[in-house]
Amino acid sequence: MSVDDLAEALREAAPALVLTGAGVSTDSGIPDFRSPTGIWVRFDPLEYGSIDAFRRDPERVWEFYGARYRMLSRAEPNAAHQAIAELERRGLVGTVITQNIDLLHERAGSRDVIEVHGSIRTATCPACGRVHALDEVLALVEAGVPRCLDCGAVPKPDVVFFGELLPPGAMERAFVLAAAARLLLVVGSTLEVYPVAGLPLETVRAGGRVAIVNRGPTAFDGRGAIRIEGSAAEVLSEVVERFAQGNTMH
Repeated sequence: MSVDDLAEALREAAPALVLTGAGVSTDSGIPDFRSPTGIWVRFDPLEYGSIDAFRRDPERVWEFYGARYRMLSRAEPNAAHQAIAELERRGLVGTVITQNIDLLHERAGSRDVIEVHGSIRTATCPACGRVHALDEVLALVEAGVPRCLDCGAVPKPDVVFFGELLPPGAMERAFVLAAAARLLLVVGSTLEVYPVAGLPLETVRAGGRVAIVNRGPTAFDGRGAIRIEGSAAEVLSEVVERFAQGNTMH
């Protein structure tokens, strides 16, 4: 399948629903999790990314998350984020469902983003409930392990850790949208993490189509109507270029 096929599918099914994973942010310098060079090769997710680990030793978890917060806050949206936002402006894309916590879709200009794994936007104190904004967390991280500004306990990043449930409202809306989508465009996700990995099946069962853009195989390759191997930034930039040229417009 080609970029032209994807552009035509977007034109026919507009507005498409988009689902993004870590692969959409790798061109912003953010490593993914599950590839051979991903984060979980170097860090055991149960030791640094689980709710049990946080409850057991929050200071150790922040040794990992402190560096991650600094990296994510410095990252800039790449051509893939910008292309998705541009497709939204053109009416070809509606909602973006993302597994990422980096806020880059929002910063690129996407207006309706469902963050099913939470985000770095805030961190909440488990002891007193104070919510710390990102700039507060970054300032605290610079001094070491962050401490709640009200009570001194260690706040928890408002991202979904292993062992935690996904935000119920976000997932419910994601499944409703997936069932209603004529086209679900999956970008940069291996579709291995449930329940998010169940969204493409929801679309197909309801009679919609699934298009996948990813580097490397995904768990849904055999059932996707369109499958393009490659960089999200390069492929989606080419798609936007097709519409800019007017080749696939109504």
